[in-house]
Amino acid sequence: MTSYSDRDHDRADLRQAYEMGRKDARRARRRHPLLMTLLFVAAAVGVVLVALAVVNGSFGDAGVVVDQNLATAADKAEPAVRDAAAEASAAVRQATDNDGTNSAVSSAN
Repeated sequence: MTSYSDRDHDRADLRQAYEMGRKDARRARRRHPLLMTLLFVAAAVGVVLVALAVVNGSFGDAGVVVDQNLATAADKAEPAVRDAAAEASAAVRQATDNDGTNSAVSSAN
């Protein structure tokens, strides 16, 4: 027959071993946040593609819808990106003209 204090001691040892095991397991399965984000994005894209396949009746038709949407987005984004690049170039040119670094580079060449 064991005494009450022996059971408490055994429980404390068991609890300590359990906590150490949890810490070891947590350390063993650390995940990189960027990798988990990319995995989540890939899973979301997969869900969207499956949903499109169900709505359109086949994966081929869903691919056509995705291609059309990507082409539309690219056509709309190209002028905006081109304008932003031109504005950035003009801002850099103006900044270098105002602080005199442009003339220093020109005279060195």
